[in-house]
Amino acid sequence: MYQKQFAEYFDKHMDEILRDLDEIISIESVGDINAPVKPFGEGSRKALDWGKAYLEKLGMTTKDFDGYAVHGDFYPEGECKLAVLSHLDTVPAGEGWSYPPFKLTKADGKLFGRGTIDDKGPSVAVLWAVKAIKELNIPIKKNFRVIFGGNEEGGCEDMEYYENKQPFPEMVFTPDGSFPVLNCEKGMVHLTFSAEFSDDKIAEINGGSVINAIPDKCIVKFADGSEKVIRGKSSHGSRPENGDNAVTKFVAEYKNENALLGGLAELFPHGECNGKSCGLGFSDDVSGEMTCALTILKTEGGRLHGGIDIRFPIDKTLAEISGIITSALESKGFKVDELDGMEPHYVDENSEFVQTLLRVYEKVKGEKGKCIAEGGITYVHNTKGGVAFGAEFPEENNNMHGADEHISMETFKINLNMYANAIAELCGE
Repeated sequence: MYQKQFAEYFDKHMDEILRDLDEIISIESVGDINAPVKPFGEGSRKALDWGKAYLEKLGMTTKDFDGYAVHGDFYPEGECKLAVLSHLDTVPAGEGWSYPPFKLTKADGKLFGRGTIDDKGPSVAVLWAVKAIKELNIPIKKNFRVIFGGNEEGGCEDMEYYENKQPFPEMVFTPDGSFPVLNCEKGMVHLTFSAEFSDDKIAEINGGSVINAIPDKCIVKFADGSEKVIRGKSSHGSRPENGDNAVTKFVAEYKNENALLGGLAELFPHGECNGKSCGLGFSDDVSGEMTCALTILKTEGGRLHGGIDIRFPIDKTLAEISGIITSALESKGFKVDELDGMEPHYVDENSEFVQTLLRVYEKVKGEKGKCIAEGGITYVHNTKGGVAFGAEFPEENNNMHGADEHISMETFKINLNMYANAIAELCGE
């Protein structure tokens, strides 16, 4: 382990590291599949170009996968044993920021900006981990690879494309989850539903923007021309308890005004996060309690449209959960328009790969490491044997996907040291 050498190196170069982080945050890399620049829009393409150029600056051998992803190998030849996978796209900025979302702001011991925790901050930490390994002449025996994708927030089509072109090595970790080691990820259901809607008083509803984020605002326009904005607090869709759902707040307030709204109020009571009222509410000893959130509600074309984000335990299947939520919606007069999802992901905590990461965690953090489970879908959810290693700690609330997204300076420094030591341990002598 080289934690002392790495820590001194990162402290010495922190101003440069933060300049790099500011540079990538300034690129508004929100994916857009309908944009002229394919496959995911100009912002995603610019971010991947930035990542590729940086990898080349580090002397890595790079490859561009048609705008879906880029990667760089530490050695130009030799079998790759480890991949570190992160993404350079982000969710939209949204509203309610105290600081400019696309500029790095350091305040109160924290780094603010869209992507600081998900996933631009960790990506910069990985790049500087590689730079430190090179400049400190840390012995690396096995080739490793850094992969950047451009569509994680849009459904991971980037990695589907990438894996068809390039198989993953035997070891893969992503800084897209939590420390110590996230080896268990709940399954996911994303669905949209609708029903015919007409109301004498309510002319228009517009709540939520993306299905995997708790909505912080719901705008209601009335037939008399007046308007009301219901405010909440955004959070990641897998952590509804960290937010205040503006859509369910609206539904609860107007449940007696309309039968469809009343039905939604029964299925999604404001403040309930586990889907119990929908017939869900499951939990298990490994992955814990499930989550279920109504994240989108809009009127369009004479219909009321909604979106739901569900994260379910590893002892349930996609088919089971889909059947229950579909039946619940149909019982209230709605039809499911689209439904997709993922089965749960689990990696044996006793594997040498996982145990090595836990040893690195213990030495860098100075406390016992353990495997954990979460509802967030990380970048390795569909990658056999892949785990998440950071970038945040379970007790932190970094406003991921919300206003004032941030990472503390302390956690960012731990990221730098953790990834440098992990690569050195897994691929060194």
